Amino acid sequence: MLSLQDLLSRQARGIPVTKLLVAINLIVFVAMLAGGAGLWHSSNSVQLAWGANFGPATQDGEWWRLGTAMFLHFGIIHLGLNLWALWDGGQLVERMYGPVRFTAIYFASGLTGNLLSLVANKGLAISGGASGAIFGIYGALLVFLWRERRNLHPRDFRWFFWGAAGFATVSLVLGFVITGIDNAAHIGGFLAGALGGVVFTPAAESRGRVSYRNRMTAGGAFAIGIAVLISHIPAPAYRWSEELLTRKEIREFLRDDLAISRAWQKILDEGKGGNISFEELAGRIDAAVSDPYEESFEQLSQLPANPALPSAAMAEKLRHYAEHRLDASRTLAEGLRARNPEQIREALEMAREAPGSNPPDTNEHRSGGDMDMRDMGKH
Repeated sequence: MLSLQDLLSRQARGIPVTKLLVAINLIVFVAMLAGGAGLWHSSNSVQLAWGANFGPATQDGEWWRLGTAMFLHFGIIHLGLNLWALWDGGQLVERMYGPVRFTAIYFASGLTGNLLSLVANKGLAISGGASGAIFGIYGALLVFLWRERRNLHPRDFRWFFWGAAGFATVSLVLGFVITGIDNAAHIGGFLAGALGGVVFTPAAESRGRVSYRNRMTAGGAFAIGIAVLISHIPAPAYRWSEELLTRKEIREFLRDDLAISRAWQKILDEGKGGNISFEELAGRIDAAVSDPYEESFEQLSQLPANPALPSAAMAEKLRHYAEHRLDASRTLAEGLRARNPEQIREALEMAREAPGSNPPDTNEHRSGGDMDMRDMGKH
């Protein structure tokens, strides 16, 4: 009987992939902190900007998010727990399978976990984290230990196998109990890692037709599983590119409206001075107020007509606001040209009746992915 250390000493060493993965995760986290992320908690908007997995964005041609989400963490505790598990189990599994096979298992598990998360959460969760991939290496660890159980000292087998099984089981149970944990990514990663542990069994340990048949069966099961997941990806509620376009137009309108309102007030102040004709006042109202509001109204009207967009309600309110201010400014210009005091008073009253004489409450328009979305999914 061999100890696990004796068995692993026979395995060839290579590039320390585990240490490299830990370093990459740390570098990304530090970069996110420098980019505005919080130490203890990061908002959904920050996670989305850095490549979190989110249905409307991932399915809008940004499939790379299935990979980038593996390196994002929502806070220092989330990062610390994942890197501790990666450091502890990763170096062991890397020596079991070798750096190349270990890397394949790690990324296959992480990508599969994120794909299952996309399906299970119906694309509504903003998720990120390395633990889908980490669960995969623990799945591969259990497969290796079980295959070598007759060659290992019973004490080593019991300690490592049941320890790893207990860690995976407790973590999965906690994932069902604690909200905000993306357990789908854990389960998908674990199953992919276990199958990968069979597929990528080192050649020295895979002699005989039975082992070859097992590897082909595991590979086939993995391929079928991926095909089933892809076929069950739900249609996204909206396209992320359309949401970004809507937000961009909203920001531009709010900026422009501030300038238009200031120009309007300046024109009215000049009119009170009596040094400018009614016709000139009307011309300035047309050029500085009516024309810009008309342009803004047309741009807001051309936005995607999808009520599922988180910013759709705000865009609609601003469109009505722009239309109201446009009507008021045109009425004012007409009243000035007609020298009609009643029409001028009506126009000024219309302007005052616009919501607070300002755009609708923009506090309703929260930034990032916080709008009408599910809580983030950590994994």
